[in-house]
Amino acid sequence: MNVSSAIVPIAVGAVAVVLLLGLINMLRGGSSNTSQKLMRLRVVLQFIAILVILGVLWWRAG
Repeated sequence: MNVSSAIVPIAVGAVAVVLLLGLINMLRGGSSNTSQKLMRLRVVLQFIAILVILGVLWWRAG
């Protein structure tokens, strides 16, 4: 497995983990401050995941 095929699942997995942590926090009635932090982290990780996916596509096309 080369590096480009390993980075995409890691990036998507990180987004999924933060999303699940946010849902768990919300369902347990956790702190809204924690929910906001997790939401911001998820948005940043989604942006990074998109950049990684686009980078891998660009790398493989070249």
